Amino acid sequence: MATPFLSSEEYDERAHQLYNEGQYDDALAVLHEGLALYPNSVELHIGVGYARLAREEYAWARRSFEEALVLEPEHEDALAGLGESLLKFGLEDAALRCFRRTLELGYADDLDLMLQIGRALFREASTRDRRELFSAALEFFEVAVQQVPDGAEAIACVGYAQHRLGDDDAAITSLRRSLQADNEHMEARIYLANILYDRGDYDASIYHFERTAPEDHWDELGIWRLIELKRSAHKLDEHAPELKPWEERLTELGGEMDDIDELFLEVDGALGADSGEVEVARGQLELFGTLLTSLADAKADEPRDVEVDAHVVLTKDGQHVSGSWEDIVRSLRDADVEGLQDRTTNEFMARVSKRAFRETGVRVPHHDAELFVRASADAGLLRIVR
Repeated sequence: MATPFLSSEEYDERAHQLYNEGQYDDALAVLHEGLALYPNSVELHIGVGYARLAREEYAWARRSFEEALVLEPEHEDALAGLGESLLKFGLEDAALRCFRRTLELGYADDLDLMLQIGRALFREASTRDRRELFSAALEFFEVAVQQVPDGAEAIACVGYAQHRLGDDDAAITSLRRSLQADNEHMEARIYLANILYDRGDYDASIYHFERTAPEDHWDELGIWRLIELKRSAHKLDEHAPELKPWEERLTELGGEMDDIDELFLEVDGALGADSGEVEVARGQLELFGTLLTSLADAKADEPRDVEVDAHVVLTKDGQHVSGSWEDIVRSLRDADVEGLQDRTTNEFMARVSKRAFRETGVRVPHHDAELFVRASADAGLLRIVR
């Protein structure tokens, strides 16, 4: 029932609180109640737009932001929201015009706005692997750093974008600078550790990994790498107590296979173009989607020195298989006794994942070659020699 005694600002504040708690349906109900009383409230229209974005209702979000801009053509939050909505429709040029309009209006000193825009561009660039959008994201992250030169989050964002643009040296410098500004910025530390791991600088990588706690990780890849490095550096056996907290965190992130997982594994067609992406838990890393997974993905496209980078696994029938993680998965597929040679590697990993869960109760991730091989070893299906 409508409560006419509330002001539009109070409706907006209530909705904002619900939004921050992830209660998007309730937030929308409050906003619509407010708009019934205050149909010309720009803030309420903007609130509806962001709630619609959170619900992935992009057409409705776009409409709400456009309605807000009719009422106030130069509102910075409406421009940013409209730009984000336009990105979802592939209208990159129009989106960038909205984003850059905020700079023309003098909002470069709004740190939160600059980071919001940069993250929106980064997310969309990660989804579609668009270098132009990574460059645009870097532009806004650098504007944020100009406003707050010692802002750890902004500096780290610059590092993330530099890495995705292929400038790892600059990325490492930025991430180290971020940690100098805030030694407890664990997202930056984990990302840096992964870059160093991919460069083969294992001593530096474990230095940073070992300064994180299990609860700092929202992605399985970093934990697998940390366990491998700890076993090697400290000569730990497979069941060393030092590894137990990390193994428990892996279990938390992977969880048990539910009915939805089973359904997707049953349906071959479900393993299309998106099956190579890791769904990162919505937490500290939610704004970056497949942020950490991209570290491994980028390496897959680079030339390799086989002698240096090759991994070796020992199968249950005594065969040694070597190469990159992707090479190993392809070799395992080609040698599969159940005749999966004609499957794609993603389909093969999904089938083996289902088989492993049925036989051992261990969930083997099927979205990433490295995670697949490591978890297969954990399930006893093979052994990683190197």
